[in-house]
Amino acid sequence: MNIVPFVKARTLGKVNVSSVTLAHGGGGKAMKDLIDDVFLAAFGEQACEPLEDQARFELVAFEAHGDRLAFTTDSFVVDPLFFPGGDIGKLAVCGTVNDLAVGGAVPMYLSCAVIIEEGVSIDLLRQVAHSMARTAAQAGVRIVTGDTKVVPRGACDKIFITTTGIGTIPASLALGVEKARAGDTVLVNGLLGDHGAAILCARGDMALDTPIESDCACLHELIGSILAAAPSTRFIRDATRGGIATVLNEIADGSGVSIEIEECMTPIREEVKAFCEVLGLDPLYLANEGKIVVVVPDDEAEAALAAMREHPLGESSARIGRVVSEQERRVTMHTIFGGRRMVDMLVGEQLPRIC
Repeated sequence: MNIVPFVKARTLGKVNVSSVTLAHGGGGKAMKDLIDDVFLAAFGEQACEPLEDQARFELVAFEAHGDRLAFTTDSFVVDPLFFPGGDIGKLAVCGTVNDLAVGGAVPMYLSCAVIIEEGVSIDLLRQVAHSMARTAAQAGVRIVTGDTKVVPRGACDKIFITTTGIGTIPASLALGVEKARAGDTVLVNGLLGDHGAAILCARGDMALDTPIESDCACLHELIGSILAAAPSTRFIRDATRGGIATVLNEIADGSGVSIEIEECMTPIREEVKAFCEVLGLDPLYLANEGKIVVVVPDDEAEAALAAMREHPLGESSARIGRVVSEQERRVTMHTIFGGRRMVDMLVGEQLPRIC
């Protein structure tokens, strides 16, 4: 006979103040109440179970999906916290899920560490936590452990979030930045630069008649479709800070190749082009949070492109260029005027605090 051990249910605390105080980071009852009422209320499949200092898993849960673990971590300091198309909570989950997925991993579990400035509204904190929970549920991943710290006013800007993700890579996959070869095709899954543009507009730096929303999204299902259609895919990476220009240069350097892209085939919203011209920015370097650069063998490019366009997050996918040699390690754009220009690695930062 199997005997199920009795686990005494936890008594959940309740926050009774309107804003975060230093006591909420002190390790006592106030901190327990904050964790219970804000984070466990949002994340909590295990809200009534004892809390440990770590999440625990059966190894068989990983073995069912592959033979290697993928492990990533990222921090999010976006300003403002809420912007058209997303917020810091959604951004944190999507960014970490995507960092796993571009390596071919099946995302499974996330951790969440939050640094909170004294005085932040409890309601604002709840909004962020529920946004994270919603996005994680939609992506099919679980937030299973975390941490909170409270710092004095001015020591951080409202909320900083660090998320760590773990997933499993199927045995047949071996994507890598060093795998691009001459003749390969370069694809992207849609309009570029929308996230950077949305953040800029949300800060009030530009007044556009047509609001631009961030492309913030979890891309693991799209990536799964690409890998199924093009099993020899060489490399995938999400084009976040530094935009596609940075990713293309990383490929060129990592694989020892040169890449040529076509300006007329590179999908960029007209509004984004316009304000980049006004501000002297280059849209190739604008951040994205729902766009990937994909390198595939030419004979699988059409299948990959078709699979991308069938997915809601890839309807505007395009073939933007190709790998042309295995020597010079540079990226070149053929312009709409018939000339060519070098696309170098970004020096400095066009827009700070965008993710």
